[in-house]
Amino acid sequence: MFDSKHEAARYKELKLLLSAGEISDLRLQVPYELMPATKLNGETFRSIKYVADFVYKTKDGLEVVEDAKGMKTDVYKMKKKLMAYVHHIIISEV
Repeated sequence: MFDSKHEAARYKELKLLLSAGEISDLRLQVPYELMPATKLNGETFRSIKYVADFVYKTKDGLEVVEDAKGMKTDVYKMKKKLMAYVHHIIISEV
C-alpha cells in the first residue's frame, strides 16, 4: 500500500529500473533518526524520524534517498533540512 497514486507510480518506475539493472538495493519506507528521544526536567520527548519513500543505489554506487512528494508541508521542509544537517543527505524529490 502506498500513501498516494504518485508514490505507487514511482514505485512501478523504480521496479522497472531495478529489473533493467539501472539501480540496485531498492528499499521502501526507510527510517532515519533526526533526534533521539530525550528527557528534560521530568518531561519525555519522543524521537523525531524521517521515513524515506525509497532508497536505492545508482549504477555508480551512489545512494539515493527519494520522496514522492505532492505537497511540501512545513514539517517535511524541516525534516529535509535536518536530514541534510544530521545525515548529510539531500532528499531527492520526485
